[in-house]
Amino acid sequence: MKEGDRVEKGQVLCIIEAMKLMNEIESEVSGIVKKILVQNGEPVEYGQPLFLIQPV
Repeated sequence: MKEGDRVEKGQVLCIIEAMKLMNEIESEVSGIVKKILVQNGEPVEYGQPLFLIQPV
């Protein structure tokens, strides 16, 4: 996934590891990825935005 990519609602955007379990994060809307807010390997918190997606 990179900025400028088009995504569909329900499409897997990334995978997050939590307590040795891999969790797929799906897009809540269809649109264009405007900004990726975290980098690979960076720790994230519950509820933290990961992507900015412009609905279309």
